[in-house]
Amino acid sequence: QVQLVESGGGLVQPGGSLRLSCAASGIFFSINFMGWYRQAPGKQRELVAGINTGGTTSYADSVKGRFTISRDNAKNTVYLEMNSLKPEDTAVYCCKITVGIWAREYWGQGTQVTVSS
Repeated sequence: QVQLVESGGGLVQPGGSLRLSCAASGIFFSINFMGWYRQAPGKQRELVAGINTGGTTSYADSVKGRFTISRDNAKNTVYLEMNSLKPEDTAVYCCKITVGIWAREYWGQGTQVTVSS
């Protein structure tokens, strides 16, 4: 059974930093895409950052220059380093991976990030 366990969320002041982690277990095929999404109250879920097998990354315009996504293939883990956090970054952050040749999707349960003074 595939499981994604996220950690690292919490309350931080504006300008602060957080590091999210998402560890996948029960994986028997290669992980293709790994990404972080977020959903704020009353808003649609959006892709924050993604990284493919080759290490190519992509970011939402709103987080470019502030967030960095990385992955450790040996640990089946994806990270999101978030710096210079703003109140508008407040949301539930979820990780998603795609696995195997059929690109089956798996989602984490989500972790709350709150940016407030």
